[in-house]
Amino acid sequence: MIRLSHVSRDFPRRGRALDDVTFSVEKGEFVFLTGHSGSGKSTTLRMLHMADRPTEGEVRVAGFSSKLTSDREIWKLRRRVGFVFQDFRLLPGRTARENVAFALEVTGTPRREIGPRTSRLLSQVGLSARTGALVEELSGGEQQRVSVARALANEPLVLLADEPTGNLDERSARGILELFRDLNASGMAVLMATHDLDLVRSISDVRTLELSGGRLVFDSGA
Repeated sequence: MIRLSHVSRDFPRRGRALDDVTFSVEKGEFVFLTGHSGSGKSTTLRMLHMADRPTEGEVRVAGFSSKLTSDREIWKLRRRVGFVFQDFRLLPGRTARENVAFALEVTGTPRREIGPRTSRLLSQVGLSARTGALVEELSGGEQQRVSVARALANEPLVLLADEPTGNLDERSARGILELFRDLNASGMAVLMATHDLDLVRSISDVRTLELSGGRLVFDSGA
């Protein structure tokens, strides 16, 4: 489902952000990507979403290759890959329902399907009772759940999450983690970047990858 093969990424001012990284994530697998700030976690996820391309090596995600997929085709990849950000990135002044509905609209969902699918997605993330609340009225954990619902709009095969609990209190963070576990149990591959080692240690059966200085230095599944 995900494979990085000898991937390196150089930036003109920052130098080498990733250095010969190789790993894979199989269908239905849950994997933590850990490491200190600047270790290369966000760069790795940007490669997987093809917001950036490797300087060397190849990234393959859900059947798409960084070497073969043109910029004009990236939208096809992003219909198979959901992305959850640390800072939610919701539309201000809109309700939870409107935020999710907008994600469905921009991907061409037939108008008659948007209402039912929006309700189903918000129910899936535990927000049935908050669909009409403005995002500013929601707690941090609730806002992140809206973000997850939006990421699920296209029924992705893979869910990428970049520090999704970084702005949340411990209780909300645990709730988001359990939500990801439920999604994974349904067959979705999940790759979650986090620096919260307490959160990682709270679950013993999840594979952990660790980056340091742009290199993969640990794989608990190896």
